[in-house]
Amino acid sequence: MNEDLQTEIQENRPATAENGAISLEETSPIGTEPVKKRHFGFRRNEEGSPDGGGKKHRGGKKRKWLLLAAIVLIAAAGLAYWHFRSDSAKTETTYTEEDVTRRTITQSLTGSGTLEPANSYTVTTLKEGDITSADFEEGDSVEDGTVLYQIDSSDASTSIEKAQISLNQAKRSYNTTVEKAYVKASVSGSVYSLDVSVGDEVSQGQTIATIRNSSVMNLTVPFPADDVSSFYVGETATITLDGSFETLTGTIKTISGSNIVNTGNMIVRNVTVTVTNPGGLSSSQTATVSIGGVNCADSGTFSYQADSTVTASSSGTVTAINAKEGSSVKKNQTIVTLGGDDLENSIQSAKESLENAELSLENTQETLDDYTITSPIAGTIVDKEFKTGDKVESGDTLCKIYDLSYLQMTMNIDELDISKVSVGQTVQITADAVEGKTYEGEITKVSVAGTTTNGTTSYPVTVKITDTDGLLPGMNVDAVIVISEADDVLSVSSAAINRGDSVLITKDSPSASNALDQEAPDGYVYVKVETGVSDDDYIEITSGLQEGDKVAYLKATASTDETESSSLLFGGGGTTGGGGGGGQMPSGGGPGGGPQG
Repeated sequence: MNEDLQTEIQENRPATAENGAISLEETSPIGTEPVKKRHFGFRRNEEGSPDGGGKKHRGGKKRKWLLLAAIVLIAAAGLAYWHFRSDSAKTETTYTEEDVTRRTITQSLTGSGTLEPANSYTVTTLKEGDITSADFEEGDSVEDGTVLYQIDSSDASTSIEKAQISLNQAKRSYNTTVEKAYVKASVSGSVYSLDVSVGDEVSQGQTIATIRNSSVMNLTVPFPADDVSSFYVGETATITLDGSFETLTGTIKTISGSNIVNTGNMIVRNVTVTVTNPGGLSSSQTATVSIGGVNCADSGTFSYQADSTVTASSSGTVTAINAKEGSSVKKNQTIVTLGGDDLENSIQSAKESLENAELSLENTQETLDDYTITSPIAGTIVDKEFKTGDKVESGDTLCKIYDLSYLQMTMNIDELDISKVSVGQTVQITADAVEGKTYEGEITKVSVAGTTTNGTTSYPVTVKITDTDGLLPGMNVDAVIVISEADDVLSVSSAAINRGDSVLITKDSPSASNALDQEAPDGYVYVKVETGVSDDDYIEITSGLQEGDKVAYLKATASTDETESSSLLFGGGGTTGGGGGGGQMPSGGGPGGGPQG
C-alpha cells in the first residue's frame, strides 16, 4: 500500500527543474497509443547535475512516510470520536416529563439597602454661652416645638429693651412729623374764619383759622364770698341781659375757691354759669346773675364756650382746604393739608427711622429666640451631647433626633426593570437581624435621577415600612418588589418553552389534537402556546395547554457541556438540532428548535 501511495504521489508531480526531478518519456509512433509515463525522482547536486540522491534522498523519503502516517492517525481519531459522540448523544437523550399544573406565580425584583428613619435632624446652636436648662434625656420622645435647651440670654434681653425704647421714640417722631402736614381743629365748633387758600405758602406758627363754639355761652360774675359757700355746681341760675332785661336760665359751671377783693373792698368769689345761646348772644353782651335769691355783686360779659385760633406747626404749602368757613368741625378734625418738598422729606426721613427701629427690634428679638432651642421635628432623642451647666460655642452639635414613625430604605433598580416599578407597589422586607419575619413596605418614590456605573444605569427607589417592630435604623435588609402575580394558573417549567412559544407534549395529552405540523421525537408532538407571568422556575400558560397535558424537555447536563467543548476542540460543529428554552435536543429535532433541515 505504501508503495502505491508513493507511486501515485510521484505520478501526480510534474517533472520540473524546481522540484528536482527529470522526466523520461517513451513515445510511440504516430497513430499508436501513447506509452504510460513514468516519473523518477532524482536529487541534484549543488552544481545541478544528477547524482542519484545518496543519503539525502533516503532522508526525504522517510519524512514523507512520517507525514502520511500522522495524517492517517488524525483521520482515524476524528472518525472514532464522531462515532463515540453520536453513540453518546443517543444514549443520553432522556426526556424530562412533567404534568401541566396549577400554581401561584410571582414575578419580582430583588434588592437590598440600609434602613433609615423617616426624618432626622441634628440640633446645633447659633449662640455661645452657658446652658441654663436641658430637661431631657436620650430615648425621650419630643414633639415639634418642645424646648430642648435654654442658653443664658441676659445680654440679649438688655439689647431688646434698648431696641424697644428706640422704636417708641421713632414712632413718636414719625407721628409728630406726619401731624405737621395736617392742620386740625383744637376744639369742636364752627369755622369762624379761614385765613389761607390752596397754594399759599405758610410758615410755622402762622394763623390758619379760628374755631368758635357759640352754641353755649359762659358768663362769669362775682358773688359775696359768704353767700357762695351755699352754691354748688349744676345749681340753676337766672341770667338777666343788660339793656333788654331779658332773662335766661343757666346752670353753675364752676365756683372759684379763691376770695378776691372787689370794688368797694367787698370780698367776693367768681362763679361761672353756662347758658344755651338762643342765637343773639355774643361776646359783647353783658348780664347779671341771681342764684337762690342772691344777686351777683357786679355784671359780667359773655364769652364763647370755645374760641380757638388754629396755627401751622410747620412750614409748607397749602395743598387742600378740608373745612370751609362757617362749617361745623369736631376736635382734631383736619381743616387744612400742607405739603412741599421740605415737609415731605421730613416725613420720609421719619418713616425710614421708624422702619430701621422696627427691624432692629425684630432682629434683636430673633437673636433672643436663638437662646431658646426647640425641637424642629417630632421624634426620639437618639444622642445628647450637652447638659445643664455646660458651655457651648456657636455651631456645636447639641443633640440628634430621629422620627421613627416609620422607616425607609432606598434600593437601586436596573434600567431594564425600572419601567416595571411604580409608586404604591408592595415590597416584602426581610432582615437578617430579625429572623423568621417578613415586613411589608410600599414604594413612595421612583427617582428619575439615575446613576451610571460601568455602562449600566440604575435608579433609586424609596420604600416606606410602617410596621417596624424589631427593626432599627442602620439595619441591612433585603427587599422583593412584587411586579405581577397570578394565582391558581396553569403553568409549566420555564425550560419547557421553546423558541417560537411552542411546547413538546406527549401524544396522549388532551391538547395533542392541536399539534403543529412539525417533526417531533417519537411519542411526542409540538403545540403552540401563549404565556403570561413567569418567575425563575415556572411560566404561566394562558392558552394552548390544559390540565392533563404532559410536557417534555431535555435538561442541560454537565456531560453535554463537556461534549460540546470537546467538539469545538476537534473542530466539530457543536450539538445537532436547535437549542431553546432550557433543554438540549438530539439530532433530528427536539424541544429546542424543531427538526433539522
